[in-house]
Amino acid sequence: MAPRTGSQHSFTLGVRDDAGRLFLTEREPYGYQEHADNRVHVVAQGDTLFTLAGRYFAPLPRACGFWWVLADFQPDPIIDPTLELELGRRLQVPSLRVLTDVILGEQRRRLA
Repeated sequence: MAPRTGSQHSFTLGVRDDAGRLFLTEREPYGYQEHADNRVHVVAQGDTLFTLAGRYFAPLPRACGFWWVLADFQPDPIIDPTLELELGRRLQVPSLRVLTDVILGEQRRRLA
């Protein structure tokens, strides 16, 4: 089954070994890039990547599932998204335009 649109795994390849098992290749994260419409969010009590993605990407279906975009998009990427976010940390948040047209864009997928 192919990864869904918007999945972080849509930027990986499936490779089968000699036994026929399917493995995913490494994913190249988008990483932080300066865009005119980036926003900054200061982490408050109770914020998680999941809830912040739901808030900032709300117009998209399953918006909370884009938590990985927030983790990747930091100048100092968040390696373990299960850890509690540090209160007061300034998170870079890409706009919906950057998310849909650039990060999830077809041109980037072809380059992956």
